[in-house]
Amino acid sequence: MIPEKFIPHIEAVTEGYRQGTFTPRELFAYLLDKADGFEDRNIWITRLSMESLEPYLARLDASSPEELPLYGVPFAVKDNIDIAGVETTAACPGFAYVAQETAFLVRQLLDAGAIPVGKTNMDQFATGLVGTRSPEPWGPCRNAFDPEVISGGSSAGSAVAVALGLVSFALGTDTAGSGRVPAMLNNIYGLKPSRGVFSMSGVLPACRTLDCPSVFALCVADAEKVFSVAAVKDPGDAYARANPFSNTSRFFGEPLNSPIIGVPRASQLEFFGDESAAQLFHKAIEDWRSLGAEIVKVDIEPLLLAAKLLYEGPWVAERYAAIESLLTTQPDAVHEVVRGIVETAADKSALAAFKAEYALQEYRAYAERLFGEIDFLLSPTAPRSYLIAELLEDPVQLNSNMGFYTNYMNLLDLCGLAIPAGFMSNGIPFGVTLVAPRFKEASLLSQALGWEHKQQLPMGASLETYSNKTDFAAVSNREDIAVAVCGAHLEGMPLNWQLSERGAKLISATSTSENYRFYALPGGPVKRPGLIRDEQHGCSIHVEVWSLPAKEFGSFVAAIPFPLGIGKLELEDGSWVSGFVCEGMAIEGAEDISALGSWRKYIDELQSRI
Repeated sequence: MIPEKFIPHIEAVTEGYRQGTFTPRELFAYLLDKADGFEDRNIWITRLSMESLEPYLARLDASSPEELPLYGVPFAVKDNIDIAGVETTAACPGFAYVAQETAFLVRQLLDAGAIPVGKTNMDQFATGLVGTRSPEPWGPCRNAFDPEVISGGSSAGSAVAVALGLVSFALGTDTAGSGRVPAMLNNIYGLKPSRGVFSMSGVLPACRTLDCPSVFALCVADAEKVFSVAAVKDPGDAYARANPFSNTSRFFGEPLNSPIIGVPRASQLEFFGDESAAQLFHKAIEDWRSLGAEIVKVDIEPLLLAAKLLYEGPWVAERYAAIESLLTTQPDAVHEVVRGIVETAADKSALAAFKAEYALQEYRAYAERLFGEIDFLLSPTAPRSYLIAELLEDPVQLNSNMGFYTNYMNLLDLCGLAIPAGFMSNGIPFGVTLVAPRFKEASLLSQALGWEHKQQLPMGASLETYSNKTDFAAVSNREDIAVAVCGAHLEGMPLNWQLSERGAKLISATSTSENYRFYALPGGPVKRPGLIRDEQHGCSIHVEVWSLPAKEFGSFVAAIPFPLGIGKLELEDGSWVSGFVCEGMAIEGAEDISALGSWRKYIDELQSRI
């Protein structure tokens, strides 16, 4: 039997199946019945019946939760993403078609055992951040907490379905903030991945060069699990990019102990009159500080300027290209507000496109420098909320307000995670977004684990908080590797360039534990020492510890000649780091210089012999 007010986060669903509390068929019958109670929210464009779900359910009969990572997990799909045999509308009746193939992204989820409940309502053609740009017969999607308040968009129904516990997770798309703004307004997590990590095959584009599907989830662990299943490079998508190994589940669960988090200068914050939202953001800053973060104020003006290019610049022409045929043959089929935005593409020239690209490259360069100084950027996800009636009265400007903190992200090739952060004075959720460079999703999600545990906020519109029962055994994923050197690679020595020219930085001058012997090896022309561990007759040897970019580590090690290599060295404080070691057989005929305790002293002594 399914518990009363059951919240279907992935762990709860999987545990229910394993314990025999309910079967997949029982769960989906329960969820469809529950969805009937929220028809006033205008969540769905197409909802599958139990009959339509049976082929998916039947596939599970020969499997189990141990075999499939998303066994029987219910999810929703934004209605600009194809499911074979189901109509795709993009919230435009005149555009509707029955998909012949399932989107590559959705196939990854189905193959992992997940089952779609239906296709969700959205701002038409993914043009909007408010959820009100859906025409009849669907109408505006309504907030999970208050049906008079906007749900956020364009991935409106997906977010509301998750928040109301109708599915475990949902797919959206995110070009300008559509995977983040609805997450905030409905008190859930919204992961906007790096461009190209999720396939766009079978997804109707808004801006083909910028689009990426997104994930809505009730908790951090669910967002990560879906990301790990879905981040498969699609050979049929020309814009696809492979997710690097360093960004996989192997590295989820180890947050940075003292991350440097940048926050916008006070003069660059905008809440459009909602003081409670401003207070919640300042509280969020202090909460991150209490988790050990170093908070620094940064200039986000170049990011805000980049954001303006998305709708005010030539990229709006991509939106025109996506629906050009419909605009030229049936312009009245397009929502009036959407049509008014997209038709401005007619005024964009090739000259303007290149000028905008030049400006954007300056903003990209700034973003790269910025993230060279901070680990994450923290901002409000959106400035505030609005009533649906307010949006219908002023549909363009208020929508623009909602994208104040989101529109730059894909243009600058960043990824982000929208995180719940309390409730505004009107009872509507507020949220913040952690931003990082591309391919840093595992780091974002790991950092959010500590936040989730500290905040203890309810999941979506429920009263239940998430209690994680899983230990995440993460592998260390530092971008730099500490390397101890003891001879020709010391600062000022002949081979130090092999470190410095690879971008290595000196961390400290220290010594090994008292467990090493030190030898001057024969040969040259550059003289080198050999460090041998000897716990019986050892002593402490001076070393320098350098921080070497991980991407340069392999080439550095490959250049080290026999009999030297890189192993693990024990420092005087008991810690172990990568460092130079020597084959034991190499000390035959070598000069024992252990008593000097330092390669510099040995070199000075050699000079004195001359």
